[in-house]
Amino acid sequence: MCDVGAKANQQGTLLDGTSRLHFEGGTINHHLGVSGFAEHAVISTRSLVKVEKDIPFEQLALFGCAVLTGVGAVVNAAKVSLGSSVAIVGLGGVGLSAVLGAVASGAQTVFAVDINPSKLELARNLGATHVFDARDPEVILKIKQASSGGVEYAFETAGSVAAMNVAYAVTRPGGMTVTSGLPHPQEQFSIPQVTLTAEERTVKGSYLGSSVPKRDIPRFISMFRRGLLPIDRLVSQTISLNDINTGFDLLNSGAVSRVVVTL
Repeated sequence: MCDVGAKANQQGTLLDGTSRLHFEGGTINHHLGVSGFAEHAVISTRSLVKVEKDIPFEQLALFGCAVLTGVGAVVNAAKVSLGSSVAIVGLGGVGLSAVLGAVASGAQTVFAVDINPSKLELARNLGATHVFDARDPEVILKIKQASSGGVEYAFETAGSVAAMNVAYAVTRPGGMTVTSGLPHPQEQFSIPQVTLTAEERTVKGSYLGSSVPKRDIPRFISMFRRGLLPIDRLVSQTISLNDINTGFDLLNSGAVSRVVVTL
């Protein structure tokens, strides 16, 4: 929650308020203080995290947004404890990373929810104990039955109000519902307010996994080294920079988890 960073993000600049991207005399905005899909980039040293050299760039790249957001939501925002019950609604890169984070945290049951059968199968292979088709009209009932009334922690990772409704509905009294998705700013989420009091519910937002990159990237890499976060298993495909538009098509299709772009 950095005011300087938030201002730069809104303006599309580096942290010092300047831009180093130009094309045909015009200025191109930076996205989140960096430059994507380029062979070289000028960024602030405050946006850099020093890491060891023995991990390939293709794997280090994965420790950016999705892993920070998904794993961070579990370990930083919710602080999921050993033996807990967890539900994750939406199995993109963030959601699948949250599955890994829940498994690494020692969750006893991990419920994964998505509309894509291949994502559900991958989630199961990554350690989810139960998988559910989000299109099933009885998905909420089935999760609540399988979890004896609801889970202790539910995560919305799809950027969808519909997904948030499912996540909140499957959270048990006294539990926490965490959203790390980014729906359109005009979208509204509503709940029966009385449940917050009568059931002592917590609804929490988690931006970029409530992470501090200089703290969390090194420790997540350490977990990767020890086999606790096998994030390399999230890679669906590797493409060249020349095929970047194909990469966006794959991402838009929802059929892939992580696509790595190489030069």
